[in-house]
Amino acid sequence: MLQCLKEFVCLFAILTALNRGNAMNARHLIDLNDFSLQDWNRIIQLAQEMMDHPADYRDACRGRLMATLFYEPSTRTQMSFQAAICRLGGSYIGFDNPLNSSVAKGESLKDTVRIVSGYSDLLVIRNSLEGAAKAASLYSGCPVINAGDGGHLHPTQTLTDLVTLMKEKGTLTSLTVGLCGDLKNGRTVHSLIKALSQFSNRFILISTPELSVPSYIKDVMDAQGCPYREVFSLEEAIPQLDVLYMTRIQRERFASPQEYESQRNVYVLDKAKMQRAQKDLVVLHPLPRVDEIENEVDFDPRAKYFDQAKCGMFARMALITLLMESPYENPGPPPKSLPGVKCTNSRCITNHEHYLPKTFKESGGMYICEYCDQRIVL
Repeated sequence: MLQCLKEFVCLFAILTALNRGNAMNARHLIDLNDFSLQDWNRIIQLAQEMMDHPADYRDACRGRLMATLFYEPSTRTQMSFQAAICRLGGSYIGFDNPLNSSVAKGESLKDTVRIVSGYSDLLVIRNSLEGAAKAASLYSGCPVINAGDGGHLHPTQTLTDLVTLMKEKGTLTSLTVGLCGDLKNGRTVHSLIKALSQFSNRFILISTPELSVPSYIKDVMDAQGCPYREVFSLEEAIPQLDVLYMTRIQRERFASPQEYESQRNVYVLDKAKMQRAQKDLVVLHPLPRVDEIENEVDFDPRAKYFDQAKCGMFARMALITLLMESPYENPGPPPKSLPGVKCTNSRCITNHEHYLPKTFKESGGMYICEYCDQRIVL
């Protein structure tokens, strides 16, 4: 009798969460713009419920299979997704090295996605080429989650950040958010700014001129009316911040070792800088770190980056649960290319997988690539 009661309580909790607003509005998570604010709030609230009552959701995805296609290295994101589906009662397949798959034989992204999505209920992809997740969604037979596409976007890290901020600050609005480090290539930075711009926040962008935020991200802040400043000094900016989002200087995004060495160690968060910060500052970092946060900072109660990584598992549990319960129809034929226009971003997936349709949005006298957001002046 007691066991039946426990199972009923578990089922009721799952159904209550899933029926809160019914299915997700989006078919895929390529960019956080794919989701409405209602969807984001639903994910954040469900993640908090899962943190508080994890046992209630251990069968939420029983019998479901998730595929992870990781074309570049990952520890936290990949293991977080795998842990998430296992804690929901599901299982996973996939690869963490394309050299151990048919990709090494020359198989296209399209064909890999078509095959693997036929085996699974959800596909999670990370790729070093920008727009790869968007490309995968054109051919997938199941929902696609972008787990990072080059230096472009990383929406599930942003969901992690939102869940962590809600847990630590109790709000996502009216915050002064400092982002420090590689703001040019930092896909986590781009996604977080796009998300927090929806909640009336202020931004202080701390970087060298060479690593400043791309223009299309500034356009997002301008469109939302969010004030922002670009500064060079972390020491001068830190007293003003409610949140500090540190990032590493990413060696893999530089064209040469010399360029990387010229930028590393410019920004290091240490005990002296923390003494200048507010008592309720929250320090986040998408990890891995290299040398941009001193180990002594780990013991400061305002350092929340390891808690943040754990929150990521619950954020992904909520996302997986809701996406798998949403209706999904196989994609139709891909759109047609815009004649005579090619993306000028050498890292764009369309310049490597040449069968992909070249599609663009037209805005203000220029084309914007729908895969990587590269601007092309007419």
